[in-house]
Amino acid sequence: LDAEYWYTNLRRTVEFETATRALLGEGHRLFVESSPHPVLTAAVEETIAATDAMAAVTGTLRRDEGGPQRLLHSLGKAYAYGAPVTWDRLFAGRPAQRTGLPTYPFQRQRYWVDPVAPAAGAPEGSPADEDFWSAVENHDVEALTAALGTRADTPLADVLPALATWRGRRSEQARLDSWCYRIGWHPVELPAAPVLSGTWLLVVPDAPADAAGLARTVTAGLTAHGAEVVGVPVAAATADRGTLAAAVAEATAGTGGPVAGVLSLLALDEEPCAGHEALPAGLSATIALIQALGDATADARLWCVTRGAVAAGSAVRPSPVQAMLWGLGGTVALEHPQRWGGLIDLPAPPDPLDDASLDALAGTLAGGHDEEQLAVRRSGTLARRLRHAVPRPAGRDWQPRGTVLVTGGTGGVGAQIARWLARNGAEHLVLTSRRGPQSPGAGDLREELTGLGTRVTLAACDVADRGALASLLETLTPGSGADRLTAVVHAAGTLRDSTVGGLTREQTEEVLRPKAAGARNLHDLTRDLELDAFVLLSSIAGTVGAAGQGNYAAANAFLDALAQQRRADGLPATSVAWSAWADGGMLDDDMARQLRRRGVTPLDGERAATALGQALARDDGSLVVADINWERFAPSLSATRRLPLLADIPEAVLPATGTPDHPGEDSGSLRGRLRALGPADRDEALLELVGEQAAAALGYADAAAIETGRAFKDLGFDSLTAVDLRNRLNAATGLRLPVTLVFDYPTAGDLAVHLREELLPSAEPAGRPGGADTVLLDNVPAAMEHADIDTATDDEMFTLLDEMFDVLVRELNTP
Repeated sequence: LDAEYWYTNLRRTVEFETATRALLGEGHRLFVESSPHPVLTAAVEETIAATDAMAAVTGTLRRDEGGPQRLLHSLGKAYAYGAPVTWDRLFAGRPAQRTGLPTYPFQRQRYWVDPVAPAAGAPEGSPADEDFWSAVENHDVEALTAALGTRADTPLADVLPALATWRGRRSEQARLDSWCYRIGWHPVELPAAPVLSGTWLLVVPDAPADAAGLARTVTAGLTAHGAEVVGVPVAAATADRGTLAAAVAEATAGTGGPVAGVLSLLALDEEPCAGHEALPAGLSATIALIQALGDATADARLWCVTRGAVAAGSAVRPSPVQAMLWGLGGTVALEHPQRWGGLIDLPAPPDPLDDASLDALAGTLAGGHDEEQLAVRRSGTLARRLRHAVPRPAGRDWQPRGTVLVTGGTGGVGAQIARWLARNGAEHLVLTSRRGPQSPGAGDLREELTGLGTRVTLAACDVADRGALASLLETLTPGSGADRLTAVVHAAGTLRDSTVGGLTREQTEEVLRPKAAGARNLHDLTRDLELDAFVLLSSIAGTVGAAGQGNYAAANAFLDALAQQRRADGLPATSVAWSAWADGGMLDDDMARQLRRRGVTPLDGERAATALGQALARDDGSLVVADINWERFAPSLSATRRLPLLADIPEAVLPATGTPDHPGEDSGSLRGRLRALGPADRDEALLELVGEQAAAALGYADAAAIETGRAFKDLGFDSLTAVDLRNRLNAATGLRLPVTLVFDYPTAGDLAVHLREELLPSAEPAGRPGGADTVLLDNVPAAMEHADIDTATDDEMFTLLDEMFDVLVRELNTP
């Protein structure tokens, strides 16, 4: 019988489709294929699709998935399709309960950071990897055992752990190498016969003595290329915002028309500013000039000239004081991209400013290029670039010994450096800070370092106080052996954040004192000692710029240039420009989260200290060390234009124009689009625009993450993201909005109202977007609640009070 059944089944038509259609016709809506692997489900699904019936099909087991887990999964699917399942019998004797499903669809958002692909053309393996596999292929036992650190007769069972160790060591080194960058210079072709037009203001300091002669040479050179040059003399040591605003206004009034551009020579004055010994007059006057041009709402771009501020080309001994402007300039480019031209470094004396240099200067000002950081040299014009560092072999077997002085040694980063020094051979550590032994955690740090076998001295010393530092060094320099000073690590520093538009002399000097003045004192007082190392802990802010930290960027640019100056003089020096360190320092949890969202991972202290040791062993003069996802970080630096500095980092290159998330449009076309809408739709459109750009600035995928009535400060905005949002809205609206935008208008609703008033000042009144009509007076407590009055600058407080006064006037005049 069985044989006859199988014969019939194989030889005659099964009519499976007919049976399936019949079952569907009878109202059956779930088909379960009970088998070790579903074979017929596809055929059933085709029949269901052909009949347009609302039915489902599922299996029980699958190939290689024949256990209870698969069966339970299939049972759950059957239940979801409507099959009656007696769950009580299934869970008999075992604890179980019914759980209700949410009444809305599951909403998922992926927060994992995507891995960054290697740069185009990057080799798959390092040279060390190639050497290892070459030794394997050539059966070179000696080279292989040397790489693994084993003997030639080591058994295979012992080789495997050695291989694992080697592999881990190489992976860790690859990570450290990926953090390293260096500054390079790229040749730029400028027009051979550049032509300038219009009126150019030439801002000239009254010092040094040769500034007037240089101004005459520059004036003649620019005039020969078609420009009309109007000189603006400035007493840089005493010049302030108001003085420069008046001088610029007077010069502009005399031109009878708009100004084509502004060229500043103020940075040439390296003398201290009056009443502020740590603040160079040229830097202070340049900040005041930037503020004055902003107050005048001038459209002309500002170009700033230095002479020998950067080590571009051969035999250049940079000026650390003038280099400060290169740090500041990076910040101005981020905060005021529409008004910033760039930086031009001319040959330093005694090299003359010849015709070729003047041609290059005119070619730079004439435009037709995207560069904003240029050095004019005899060999041609060079553009500044940040590049991935090619690993160098160790040039010396450097190890800390004797006495090492660490300034800021009880702070977060200084303490981590001290631990690394203690573990690696330093016999005596002298840790300085303003409060010395009274600094928070200083006693615990001393015990920890002493436990590592290192003698520790905690000294209260302000390194910006030359006399106090000299007294401390006198107690160290006469020693020998463990008491001899062999190395200096300068980790002292402080922050006083403010946008350039609100930066005061006091804020700037407060940041320059410990960083720049302290470094200069250390350099002067130890230059005659035979030091093994002179280490300056700088910041990437001085290389790339940092919105809201123009003073800090300037201070760190000084350190980088000082290291290059010392090396040009034959003295040891290493400056490492770090991104933020984890576990202490100036970084709190909120700042760390914001950095990660922008693509910057705070550096692990142990790994960062290892990278420092390798930089010293390789005798690097200047290095940038940062763990950055450039695809996320570059847009957070500038949403409106590409950054030429990053052009040699493939993963950091941005589109040339527009914003990543919103195409640019001029204010006229946006106004036209808004006028075509009703009042409610108009407000909703502006609120949507603000939400989109705020979400993009914060790195959110969806504008829904931006709550209309919640303060930008509470959403996570800081100085950098505030500037980013301002730049995005400028590009999207065609307006020229202030850097303090998110502080002046603390919520998305407030900002949308402001945009409406700027774009359509005569539009009919409408309620505040995103909510019911709210009296204007509600703005006052909101502004007060979110204003950081304790740390606000005078300008910020004036803006807040002015805004409150306007609100009160409007309220009094509102029926």
